Amino acid sequence: MKTTAKLLAFVLVFVLSANAFSQESNQQQTQQFKPVYITMTMAHWNDDPETDYSDWLATEKEYFDKVINKNDLIMDAGVYTHYFTPDNSEIVFVTVYENWGDIEKANEVNQKLIQEAWPDEKKRQAFLQKQNSYYSPQHSDEIYQSMNYYIPIKEKTDKPLIYYVRSSDLAMNGQGSPGKFREFHEKVTSKNSKLKGYYTHRHLWGANSREMSEVFVFEKLADIEEFFDENDKLVAETWKDEAERETFMKEMGKNFTGKHADYVYRSIPELQKQNQ
Repeated sequence: MKTTAKLLAFVLVFVLSANAFSQESNQQQTQQFKPVYITMTMAHWNDDPETDYSDWLATEKEYFDKVINKNDLIMDAGVYTHYFTPDNSEIVFVTVYENWGDIEKANEVNQKLIQEAWPDEKKRQAFLQKQNSYYSPQHSDEIYQSMNYYIPIKEKTDKPLIYYVRSSDLAMNGQGSPGKFREFHEKVTSKNSKLKGYYTHRHLWGANSREMSEVFVFEKLADIEEFFDENDKLVAETWKDEAERETFMKEMGKNFTGKHADYVYRSIPELQKQNQ
């Protein structure tokens, strides 16, 4: 599931200059904010009915403890399973790096840590084959850069959290105002009491050059509905005049094409590395 050097060579540079959101975020970012690089591997469970998943977590936990947690170039990492998505076989592996170069360097460190953890070649190959047996050969890789609209998770928990992901297509036609999105973030999103955390990131490498994703973190599924109700109240309180409110929402909406997709995943607490 690693991203190879060959894949890293194909960077869509034009996105960096065309994405108005990224420009605005860089101009207004605080000294505390520094973009990070995020790789996401969408894997799928093995559909072979003979596959034994009884020790899946123990196997991945062993790898996580011996490799991921010991790799200092990996800032954060997590594993997320399908909750409400179009494909119930999905399992998402997310890894966060300080910079682009660390993506490839971290893979090299992983290989060294694997050899150190399982020095006997036969045992090493047996473990890796067992680990890979849980998944189908089908997978996809995406690379994103974080954006300066976020609410960090303040407390670690040993319970699964709910991650609602909204993936939107940026209009990228020069008519939108990223400042409107920032204003909405500051006046509405960041004040919503139902959020445990909130993160945004934009496409760097992958299938959709327009993609911008928002990740909303909740304690439980029911909080999502309450989150939207509270958002409506915050919007009404912030823009009390209906005409002004509608104008603002219309202007903010120009940042996007109107096309978006929604996904809900659940975290695996045992497979979480959280340093920030």
